[in-house]
Amino acid sequence: MDKYIAPVQFSSLPALTILLCGIGLFLLASFTMLQVTSTKYNRNLVKEILMAATSSVFLGFGSVFLLLWVGIYV
Repeated sequence: MDKYIAPVQFSSLPALTILLCGIGLFLLASFTMLQVTSTKYNRNLVKEILMAATSSVFLGFGSVFLLLWVGIYV
C-alpha cells in the first residue's frame, strides 16, 4: 500500500487560508453594500443569490484550510 500524499502541501495552507477568506470577506462586504444601497424596486434576485453563494463557498473553503492550518484535521 502506498503512502498517503495530501492533495495540498502543508506549507501552502496559510496562503490558501488568507486568500480564500479574503476573497470571501470581500464578496460578503459587496453583498452587504448591495443590500444596503438598493431599493426594493431595483433588486435582482439572481445577482444576490450568486453573490451570496460564491461568498459562502470561498468562506467555507477558507475555514476548512484554517482548521487544517492550526492542526484540526477534518
